[in-house]
Amino acid sequence: MYKAYIALGSNLYDPATQVTNAFAALDKIPRTKVVKRSSLYQSTPVGYDNQPDFINAVAQVQTEANPEALLKALLDIEHDFGRERPFANAPRILDLDLLQYEDVECKTDFLTLPHPRMHLRGFVLLPLAEIAPDLTIRYVDVTANACNVVELAQAFQHQGIAKLSKHSV
Repeated sequence: MYKAYIALGSNLYDPATQVTNAFAALDKIPRTKVVKRSSLYQSTPVGYDNQPDFINAVAQVQTEANPEALLKALLDIEHDFGRERPFANAPRILDLDLLQYEDVECKTDFLTLPHPRMHLRGFVLLPLAEIAPDLTIRYVDVTANACNVVELAQAFQHQGIAKLSKHSV
């Protein structure tokens, strides 16, 4: 079994319900089990501002699927939920991103691991720090870096991202 982290987000059609239902959908991926799930967080949109706020969360899964198969399963779940991609950063029913898969590093046309922008996204780092405070995030800006997820998340604690208390774990 391999450990992977998946970001979940939605800002359409009752986003909290979409994300909650997505946790259940992740558990239905063959040979995969959700072992930890973060609280839900509300965040302002990034990249395209003229849309509703997002509800975000992160799941830790144990899986026998390889990274490509896991990503394919995530894309299938998005499709099943009705995800459309009319333009970059468009509003969405469900967004699932494979953040990290063990210590795998890869860059293909289909998959980049670790996720190339997760260290810049408070809506990913805050829920990830909640469920995996000892996790080290590897990322490349100008040079290769590695930092504890809690340290990275601290920069985003007061930037429009709020934990939803009624949806806490």
